[in-house]
Amino acid sequence: MASYKVIRMATLLIILTQECHSQQSVCGQPPLNTKIVGGQVASPGSWPWQVSLQHFGNHFCGGSLINSQWVLTAAHCFVETRYPASSVTTVLGLQTQSGSNTNAQYVGLTKIIVHPNYNSNTHDNDICLLQLATAVTFTSYIQPVCLAAPGSTFYNGTDSWVTGWGVTSSGSQTVSQTLMEVEIPVVGNRQCNCDYGVGAITNNMICAGLRAGGKDSCQGDSGGPMVSKQGGRWTQSGIVSFGNQCALPNFPGVYTRVSQYQSWINSQITSNQPGFITYTSTGTDGDLSVSCTGLPPVTTTAPPTTTPKPVVCGQAALNTRILGGNSSAGMWPWMVSLQRNGSHVCGGTLVAVDSVLSDASCISSSSKPSDWTAVLGLLSQYGSNPNQVSLNVTNITLSNLTGSNIAVLHLASQPTLSNYIQPICLGDGQTFAVGSTCWAAGWSSGRGGVQGILQETQTSVVNCGNSSTSGSICTGAITLDQGDAGGPLMCKLGSYWYQAAVLTVFTNSTSQTRAAVSSFTTLTAYDTFLHQTLGSFLSPTSGGNTTSSSSTGAGSTSSSSSTGRGSALLAFFLPHLLFFITSVYLFQ
Repeated sequence: MASYKVIRMATLLIILTQECHSQQSVCGQPPLNTKIVGGQVASPGSWPWQVSLQHFGNHFCGGSLINSQWVLTAAHCFVETRYPASSVTTVLGLQTQSGSNTNAQYVGLTKIIVHPNYNSNTHDNDICLLQLATAVTFTSYIQPVCLAAPGSTFYNGTDSWVTGWGVTSSGSQTVSQTLMEVEIPVVGNRQCNCDYGVGAITNNMICAGLRAGGKDSCQGDSGGPMVSKQGGRWTQSGIVSFGNQCALPNFPGVYTRVSQYQSWINSQITSNQPGFITYTSTGTDGDLSVSCTGLPPVTTTAPPTTTPKPVVCGQAALNTRILGGNSSAGMWPWMVSLQRNGSHVCGGTLVAVDSVLSDASCISSSSKPSDWTAVLGLLSQYGSNPNQVSLNVTNITLSNLTGSNIAVLHLASQPTLSNYIQPICLGDGQTFAVGSTCWAAGWSSGRGGVQGILQETQTSVVNCGNSSTSGSICTGAITLDQGDAGGPLMCKLGSYWYQAAVLTVFTNSTSQTRAAVSSFTTLTAYDTFLHQTLGSFLSPTSGGNTTSSSSTGAGSTSSSSSTGRGSALLAFFLPHLLFFITSVYLFQ
């Protein structure tokens, strides 16, 4: 591989991973990868999904481990060589092609599945699945990579890494003996089409490389992964496919676009399916401005002639209200898992089209937005989640009031709403009478079985007595663990669900004094802060707003990874006026 870096040894650390967990829980998280972009050289274990495909002991292509028994590679690796499965060995945990590899596992193949639409002339659909003869054991040096889900966006310039044992200069016939890495940016498909000739680059391809050349994948790297990091996880965006020689100026490497193939991959792997993650680029894609002779203009969708359907809140089409225990997909579509480095920290709720509500204590470990990922549509922390969407956080605002506090996390983009992703209602002054049935939900540690399924608890509103202030709501005792913090106490009014409070987990030193009662601060205590931060609240009926604005007002602190948001004073006063007028009309 051109422009390579020296590899140095790291301390051996083996961590066994339970096979029963789906790849969603473990993919893309190399225990020994401490890489900072532009920082240190990779060491053994930095790319634990890297596979060496060997024909009678000789390396001929790369690949990536996507679960304990399947490897992803390029179709041309087998179409061109015609190697039968019986002659190929997959080597995992490998650092060097010669010498000792104490962390390596050698496994044979039982099946080679080339994509049925692979075209050796155009290189379209250059993708292949390999089934291992036996399942590998995950260690610090052998881990699966996450795969880019449909809808993932890799804008021009997205930082990416390619690894392999390919030749280190164009024209060389000798593969590298040591695993090499190269850091290169994504090149947009429009620019890549201009470079290779319009029509050569299809939507099933993704390109990457420096305009000046000098860094690229090369022969022997074929089939290996191109990965990018987001939210603490490495996601495979491409498979090394083809190029015009290696590292030439204005000829980026071309890779198979992994996000195009989730349906095909899952149709071949029916159990313990790979972990698919939606990678979302922020900002604007500079590739949209690229033009050259013969390249069609960027197509834009004409604005709809009808009024867009307003976003409503508090509707859970799949909620059957089973009495406690394990939840089911879509039961609580506003639930959010707030994660750091791919691990669940706290719960939250989608309360606007681009904002999540949680407990301020959850952010105590880090107030830096880029450290957090909001995962929506999630049921199981460790199982398969086909409806999952992972979004970056760009801004965090804390209420900064006396006593308990809440946090609003602004998302990098708006998720597509579905039966599995919906916002919950926040009520202006809504009260919940004693005896009202309410629910709490969360991913508490120690519950939910090996898959960490979302748990739900039914309770009732009770009289707080003299133990709490007027800003409290009390329920029958609810047992909460740290993973439940930030989740909702939610009650149904008519046909719609409202959030009454944010769940707070008390430590032993601040435990609630009445064992039979749980007390929480009502969201009405935060109305001013929420209006200043979110603007107007969503409505359960079609009269609600489709967007929300926010600003940092008095009594709040904000941490942002982008420029501040505009003033929301008008958005603050207008809903109060509308609410007052509506109330007068309804109760006259």
